[in-house]
Amino acid sequence: MSDIIHDTVMVGSGPSALAAAVYTTREDIETVLYEKGVVGGLAAITDKVDNYPGFPDGIEGLTLAGQLEKQAERFGAVIEYGEVQSLRDDGTHKTLVVDGAEVKAKTVLIATGSDYNKIGIPGEKEYYGRGVHYCATCDGAFYREKRLVVVGGGNSAVQEAIFLTRFTTHIDLLVRSTVKASEVLQQELQKFVDEGKITVHLGTTPQEIKVTENKVTSVEATRGEESISFATDGVFIFVGLKPNTQFLAGSGVELDEQGLVKTDQHLETSVPGVFASGDVRSGATMQIASAVGEGATAALAIREHLDGMKHAEAAPSLAASL
Repeated sequence: MSDIIHDTVMVGSGPSALAAAVYTTREDIETVLYEKGVVGGLAAITDKVDNYPGFPDGIEGLTLAGQLEKQAERFGAVIEYGEVQSLRDDGTHKTLVVDGAEVKAKTVLIATGSDYNKIGIPGEKEYYGRGVHYCATCDGAFYREKRLVVVGGGNSAVQEAIFLTRFTTHIDLLVRSTVKASEVLQQELQKFVDEGKITVHLGTTPQEIKVTENKVTSVEATRGEESISFATDGVFIFVGLKPNTQFLAGSGVELDEQGLVKTDQHLETSVPGVFASGDVRSGATMQIASAVGEGATAALAIREHLDGMKHAEAAPSLAASL
């Protein structure tokens, strides 16, 4: 077990954590990031990001993630691969267990993001970002004058299907059982059904996403004993998000009913010195641009917290000398 106590440890290395690391390291705050998967998070496995400011022609998600990574490392951020398994508050510092080993830090940033729930059918994983999507705001504009299939029947599925009508010629909404969206959203959905922009297919379960010449062409589904094929240029799946917060069990960090991390206006959690930013935070907008902004905000809050710790440590020494 190391006696080193890092200034700050960031859990995750998506855009929010990388942006935060740029700010902390430029302030000479020693910063270590732990990543269990891919540096850049969901952004890194997104085919093209078209709504991030500063790139009028869009930018490949992997390229954007790589540039954020290089920028953070240029100022001294250290990125380590390892899974954070738990977090506890030991008073003067926080202790994280990473792959079985303890790591100590004065402050912690939780920026682990959320994963989109998958429906687990052939073609879904293979064509993620290339015809299969989980974010209408991010990728809807790629389907102007195209036909789409949307999967899901909750609030997010109905909201995103309505949003996508501004781009597409027609949407087939595949609902496994019944539409469970709020009454207000169902009334709004009905307007688009009446206009012929959306067709709702109840009791319909997707079975496979078909591809021809590297392009999504249809979704094969079943309704009872009946097999149905829906021609489409793309598939948007909205069956919920799963926050990456399992490691916080027993940590004292408060979560909301969805498992997202609650914070105050300074992005500090219920545990002093532990902050959260990006898609894992309750109230986040699930956009790369806002995640980056939250990372910067969290970094400034971390600096203030560390400054407060220095002043508190200096106060007893000053009192003793008087």
